[in-house]
Amino acid sequence: MLPELATLGPLRDRYDTLYCDVWGVIRDGTDLLPAAVDALIRFRQSGGRVCLVSNSPRRSSSLAHFLDQMGLPSSATDAMVTSGDAIHEELLKRTPGKAFNIGPASDGALYAGLDLDFTDIEAADFITCTGPDDYENGRPEDYDAVLARALERGIELVCANPDIVVQSGDRLIVCAGAIARHYRQMGGTSIVAGKPHQPIYRLAKAALEAQGHTVVLERVLAIGDGPETDVEGAMRAGVDCLFIADGILGDMLNGGRLDVETAAAALKDYGVSARYVADQLTW
Repeated sequence: MLPELATLGPLRDRYDTLYCDVWGVIRDGTDLLPAAVDALIRFRQSGGRVCLVSNSPRRSSSLAHFLDQMGLPSSATDAMVTSGDAIHEELLKRTPGKAFNIGPASDGALYAGLDLDFTDIEAADFITCTGPDDYENGRPEDYDAVLARALERGIELVCANPDIVVQSGDRLIVCAGAIARHYRQMGGTSIVAGKPHQPIYRLAKAALEAQGHTVVLERVLAIGDGPETDVEGAMRAGVDCLFIADGILGDMLNGGRLDVETAAAALKDYGVSARYVADQLTW
C-alpha cells in the first residue's frame, strides 16, 4: 500500500500530538524552514501539542537555547527531548569512570556534571561518541585504529546520536551513528538510546505528560526524514509517520518533485514504510 501525500492541516483531526524531528524537517542544517515552523505553530493553535524529538547529542536545554538563537518561536513547541537526554542515563551508569571521547569540543556540554575522566584508549573503560571530531568532514574509517584497539580490549561504544548522516545545507555530514555502526560491523558493541530506540520516545511521552497532556499513541504522528531513525522509530513506537522526502534522501526528488512510488521504494530499501509522505512539512 502506497503512502498518502499529505500536508499537516488536513491531518489535524486525526492526530493530537506530534513527535517532530528537527534536522531535515524544521531546519535544513543551516537555517530554519519557515513553512515547517509555521505548520507547527498552526498545529498548536488548533489545540494540538508538539514535542520536538531530536537525535542531537545535546541535552534538550542546550538544543532549546540553540533553536531560540536561530529564531524558533516558543509558540512552535510544547517540549523537546534529545538523544543526549536519552543517553545521559547510560553515561551516568558508567560514572565514575574513564572514557575515550570521539566528538567535537562543541558537544562537551553533554558531559556536564558527570564524573568522567577522558583518557586514551588504553586506559578507557568505554568509548563515548557524539560524532566525528571533524564535524564537517569526519568519516567512520578515520577511527579504524582506535576502534580496532577497543575491539581487542572488549569495550563498548556509547553513541549519543544514532543518525547515520544529517542534512547540512546542500550536503550530508556523517554523524555518530555511522561510527557506532562501523564498530558493530567490526564486531564491537554499541549502546544507543535515541531514535529508533524506545528510550527517547518514552522521554517524549513523559515530557508532554509532565505538562498535563494526555498522550494516546493512536493520536500521535511522528514526522521525520530519516528512514533508519524517524520512520523505523515510529514503527517501533507504534505510531503513524509522515516521511519528509526533502531531507537526507532529498536527491531522490525528480527536479524537486515528489513521486509517491519513488518515496515508497526508497523506504522499502530500508525495510520500513510510512503512512504519509511530503516533500517538506507544510500546513
